[in-house]
Amino acid sequence: MAACQGPGVSVAAIALMHKLNANLLRRWLEKAESGATTTAGDVMAMKPSAAAPASPAFVPLQLSDANDHRREIRVEVRRGQQSITISWPTSDAAQCAAWLREWLK
Repeated sequence: MAACQGPGVSVAAIALMHKLNANLLRRWLEKAESGATTTAGDVMAMKPSAAAPASPAFVPLQLSDANDHRREIRVEVRRGQQSITISWPTSDAAQCAAWLREWLK
């Protein structure tokens, strides 16, 4: 909650960073400002729901034959009706990753 106290801070961005619901964080801030105490309902709202989907994560894939230079990394980008496909040899995967990081900035 301390991160939300600065001028011009986005409560929604802070909530997203900590995987919280922005409305829940705002309610906590309002209670803190009014001097109210935390209730059992507030504590239950902090617990992740069993029905809540898991956060997406990077999943490394193991190539079946890392020495096979015929394989390639393919990246397809679509924007509206247009699309481009980039092919990159798996032997240069590190360079592909660096290029993608730079391109996605």
